[in-house]
Amino acid sequence: MQILTAESAQVIYVIQLSFSIGRPIVRPNTITLAAPLHFMNTPSNETAFTIDTSSIKFGPKITNEAGYELARLGAKRVLVVTDPQMASSEAVRIATDSLKQANIDFTVFDQVSIEPTDTSLKEAIKFTIDGNFDGFLPVGGGSSIDTAKAANLYSTYPADFLEYVNAPIGKGTPVPGELKPLVAVPTTAGTGSETTGVAIFDFEELGAKTGIAHRSLRPDIGLVDPHNTRSLPKMVAACSGFDVLCHGIESYTALPFSQREAPPTPTHRPAYQGANPISDVWALAALEMVGKSILPAVLDDNDTEARSNMAMAATFAGVGFGNAGVHLPHGMSYPVSGLVKQYTPEGYPEGPKGKGIVPHGMAVILNAPAVFRYTASSNPERHMRAAQLLGADVTGAGPEDAGDLIADRLIHILREIGVPNGLSGVGYTVDDVPRLVEGTLPQHRVTKLAPRLTGADELTELFKDSMKLW
Repeated sequence: MQILTAESAQVIYVIQLSFSIGRPIVRPNTITLAAPLHFMNTPSNETAFTIDTSSIKFGPKITNEAGYELARLGAKRVLVVTDPQMASSEAVRIATDSLKQANIDFTVFDQVSIEPTDTSLKEAIKFTIDGNFDGFLPVGGGSSIDTAKAANLYSTYPADFLEYVNAPIGKGTPVPGELKPLVAVPTTAGTGSETTGVAIFDFEELGAKTGIAHRSLRPDIGLVDPHNTRSLPKMVAACSGFDVLCHGIESYTALPFSQREAPPTPTHRPAYQGANPISDVWALAALEMVGKSILPAVLDDNDTEARSNMAMAATFAGVGFGNAGVHLPHGMSYPVSGLVKQYTPEGYPEGPKGKGIVPHGMAVILNAPAVFRYTASSNPERHMRAAQLLGADVTGAGPEDAGDLIADRLIHILREIGVPNGLSGVGYTVDDVPRLVEGTLPQHRVTKLAPRLTGADELTELFKDSMKLW
């Protein structure tokens, strides 16, 4: 499949990526490029970037091929990972029927938490170790796919839970080697988890999200079936779409890879490396699809074309941010989700232990207008381009207008959909800001990708500015 061209200054890369190949896959395809000379700064800075991606199959009814793919990868005893709401769904039925047709033994684990916690991941890990599975088939949103990634890792290389968790919360130890086959079937159009080497969860002791990030966590195959998104409730479709939208903007506006410190060894090169010419291609393509499709996909659940486009955009954005990374909106979202009190949006179940829930995509987007106003000065052209792809009129605008253009466009989308008006709309007050800042500061994996240096003082102002958006 010929995938566009990625242009930066006078250098053009033409990349050939295979989305579906007919031979056994040991690991996802990887492309590592040395930076051209005009990217190089000092010997201590990074001079190369890596593009890893799962193999992707996209199309209606592609869920039927789950059994075929797992059999091709050598799996004989598979754990199907899903949540209680999805357990009786058509997507799970089709996926498990395909396992039967491939003569694969399987067990269904249907206790995934909608927003996974360290506790829920440990339960899945124990279940996996006790069951001695040699393959994984998550069917659901990012929560199910991320839970399966963690279960795969810790059942393959058992360790103390914090061993692989991102520093400084955990030790951040790199994954020791190859994992068992994992075929992901996303049923929401948002996380892009079918393409990424990241598993996110709420660390209950901290009251904020963190995660595990390593390229070996990437699924071997992602089966992206637009049919699986047809029945998404309005707010679930919206929050999924907000995640896609911010993945695209954040990866495109992140600190360039060449401005990051070089890793001590290739093993330590992070999954989130900073903006780079190839990730830019995927991010921009995703933003163009989101700009055309997010409102009809959310506001008209009969618009199958728009929902299909959002499913594809989620995968495109996943390839982009899965290699470039995200920054402040995501970093700030983690305590917003983790410290929620009573708010629960329509279409979502109540959080664990009777707690409310701010869905991940909503927690991200409510911070985004303030953040992009703040980061626009780092690269006005990129922020303005993102705003334009989302539908903003940039005629006659100058660099000084970039922040307002993108923030105003995001607010327009939020108001059209009917999202709460900022963090205050989901139960936060200015008195909560210190704890929100405290929960963001340890998120080095993403906050250090911000294109502007951002500490506690700046985060305080950004959270205050996010309390009300209009």
